[in-house]
Formats: sequence, C-alpha cells, structure tokens
Amino acid sequence: MGGLDLIVFIGYLLGTLYLSVIFFSKKRTSKSFILGSGKTPQWVVTLSIFATFVSSISYLALPGSAYESNWNAFVFSLSIPIAALITVKYFVPVYRKINSSSAYTFLEQRFGPWAKIYASLCYIATQMMRVGTIIYLLALAINMILDWDMITVIVFTGVFVTAYTIIGGIEAVLWTDAIQAIILILGAVFCVVILIVGIPGGAGHLIEVAAQDHKFSLGDFGGSIIEPTFWVVFVYGIFINLQNFGIDQNYIQRYMVSSSDANAKKSALYGGLLYLPVSAIFLFIGTALYAYYKVNGGLPFSLSETPDKVFPHFIINELPNGISGLLIASIFAAGMSSISTSFNSTSTVLLTDYFKRDATEKQKLTFLYISTLVICIISISIALMMMDVKSILDAWWKYASILSGGMLGLFLLGIFSKINKRINAIIALFAGILMIIILTFYTILFPDQDPLAHPYLTTVIGTLAIFFTGILMRYISAKN
Repeated sequence: MGGLDLIVFIGYLLGTLYLSVIFFSKKRTSKSFILGSGKTPQWVVTLSIFATFVSSISYLALPGSAYESNWNAFVFSLSIPIAALITVKYFVPVYRKINSSSAYTFLEQRFGPWAKIYASLCYIATQMMRVGTIIYLLALAINMILDWDMITVIVFTGVFVTAYTIIGGIEAVLWTDAIQAIILILGAVFCVVILIVGIPGGAGHLIEVAAQDHKFSLGDFGGSIIEPTFWVVFVYGIFINLQNFGIDQNYIQRYMVSSSDANAKKSALYGGLLYLPVSAIFLFIGTALYAYYKVNGGLPFSLSETPDKVFPHFIINELPNGISGLLIASIFAAGMSSISTSFNSTSTVLLTDYFKRDATEKQKLTFLYISTLVICIISISIALMMMDVKSILDAWWKYASILSGGMLGLFLLGIFSKINKRINAIIALFAGILMIIILTFYTILFPDQDPLAHPYLTTVIGTLAIFFTGILMRYISAKN
C-alpha cells in the first residue's frame, strides 16, 4: 500500500468516525438512538437502504462470478423491482401504521407473542451469523490485498463499527451508510474506466471478446427446476428480495426513520432499484477482468481457479496510487455499512421485543449500548471461528433456512389473509418448516438421486406451503 493509498484509506476512517461525533447528543433518548430525529433527508435514507443491501461479499463475489461464468447472477437483481413494488404497496403502510420500531410487533398483533418471538429470534440468530461472515470475508479480502493480519482486521473492524454506531446512533449509521454507498459506487466506476482504457480497442473490443465466450449470458431459459436457470433464479430473487425489503428489520427501521409515509415508500423503492445498475457495474467489472487478462496475457495459474481473488489481484497490481486506496476504502465501506446496520437494528429488536417496557430512559439507553457491544463481541467471535472451523459455519448457513424460512410466510399470512385463529398460523408454520426440512435433507438421505428442486427454491416452496396451508386451515375452520 503506497503512501497516497494509506492517506486515502485513513482519511476515510477518520471521516467516518467524525460523522458519528457530529450526531452525538447529550440529550439522547432511546427513541432518537434507534429512530433518529425524524429530519434525516430522504436521499440519505435511500442510500442507506442501498448500502444495507450491498456488502463486501457482493463487492468481491459478483465480479468473481462474472469472471468465472456469466451474468446469471444479474437475474437476481432483475427481480428487485417486483419485490420493491410489493413492499411499497403492502408492507411499508403496515409498519408505518403500527408505528413500532420492531418489525415483529406486527406478528404479535396478528398471531400472538409466539409469532413475534419466533421471527425475532430467527432474525437475531441469522444477523449474528451474517455479520460474522461479512467481517471474516472482509478480513480475508484485506489479507489478500495488503497481507494484513486477519485477526487484527477482524477485531479492528468490529470495534471500529461498534464505536461509531454507539456514539452516533441511527443517524450516524444512516449518514455513514450514504457516504459509504457513494464511495463504493465511485470506486467501482473508476475500475470500469481503468479496465476499458487498459484493453486495446477499448469498450468495443472488450465487449467483442466477452461476447465470443458468452460472458453476458443470463443463463438457460429452460424449464428445469433443479438447475439455476433464468426462471429459477428470478423466482428465488423475488422471494429473497421480498424477505429483505419486506420483513427484515434492517430495512423496516429505515422506513420508520423516514419523516412521512410518502418518503418511506420512495426510499424503499429507490433504494432497491439503485442496486440494479450498481450490480450490473460489479458484474461488468468481472466480465471486463476476463477480457482484460485474456487480451493482456492471462492471470497467474493459481488465480485462474479462484475467481474471487481476481478483483483483489487487479486492485493490487494494476491500479495507480490513490485509486487503490479508494478501492480498499470501498471494500471496507461495503462491509461496514452492512455491519453497522445490523448492530443498530439487532439492538433495537432486543430492546423493543425483550426488554421491560416500563424501564426508565436511562435503563433503555444503557441496554442499547450494552447489547450493541455484546453483539459486536459475538460477531467478532464468529468471524474468528470461521478461520478454523469454517465447515461448521457453512453447515449453519445451509440449514439456517429451516429456522428463517417461515418468517416471510407468516408475514404474508398476516398481510394478505384473514386468518384469525392462532392455531391455524402455527399449523401453517410447521407445514412450511416440514417442507423445508424435506427439501434440505433429501439429497443427504438419497445422494444418488436428483434433488427434488434446486436449493434456491427451498425458501420459495416453504413460504408458499405456509401461506396456502394457512388459507386451507381457515377454509376448514370456517366449514366447521
């Protein structure tokens, strides 16, 4: 890392910390810590929603995917408009109406405390694993780029994000998210320009080389449900993005921060749609890297089989001083925006859903600070564990859908059905979880058989099973 790169990177960190200090208030309340002042500009909330969606995983994985194969991953992005429109029309008004800082208050009102506890515990567990994974992969990327010690990067990242999250509250998180979003977009655009300039013949030759090897393909348009075809990825994207924008506390808290219902809807829609062109830029970087190295002599053999390392290799060896620092800051920005959001939102759920409601304001604030710190320690521990026992945590991600798969189904039942008996919702939830278990373990029990469906469809089928079982149970109850 050159001197100019280091200046750019340190400047980014100091600027982030300075923002948190600006928003520190001696008159802070628990409400202002988790919902802000109500005066945050709409464009800041919009960029925060976008930054929450992007992580350092996306920043490295999308270029790696496009370099190795094609643009099949872009189909996931193409499903976002559908999920965002459904969210804006049906989900955002529900949350604004109940006026709670926790998304899961809605489930409590519809189906009782059991539904809130189930969904919130699933959210908390998946967030801990998600943040731990993001910190680990961020450290892995920085280790590849700068050869910095991974343990140091893991601990520093967790502590640094916790510091500005606690000092500045949700408004610091929102503003730093917005700035981090701008930095990561600028960094990606710089890379595209440098790649185009670095290929003889420019953009035209780049596209020609990539098109010859079908690098812009969106995947097979066939009807198979056991392959990641265009339609399988598209349907999967609708459900996962609806799960993200529709029921994830990370996003719902931003809808509640907005100053009006109209602004909340606009932020949800524009924040989601912004990911579409930006993901295309990330994928174009991967395609451009493929053409760049094919035209300019190829990668070292060791990198040709590890596509996620191609982009870091390019950052180290091909970018000029200063720009490399910007890209490293971009990778940190992508990771830190997701981490800070999870810290603040998870502590919000713990306070709203589990802490005593008659607590004093001082007790609530103390609880928010302590819970944020505890979340940080757990996330750092998970990231450190991934260095040695990654296979165990891989298994967690594989089977996490058994727990989290029922969340979207319950919300869909609550919003789109008139089911009014709690037992019907419980039966529907168990039916969906059973379906997810069958689909998940079928290939383990019958390794010589084709899977019943591609793993992408597990959550889709489980969610539909919950919804239609609930409808059926209501019909049966009405008949009796």
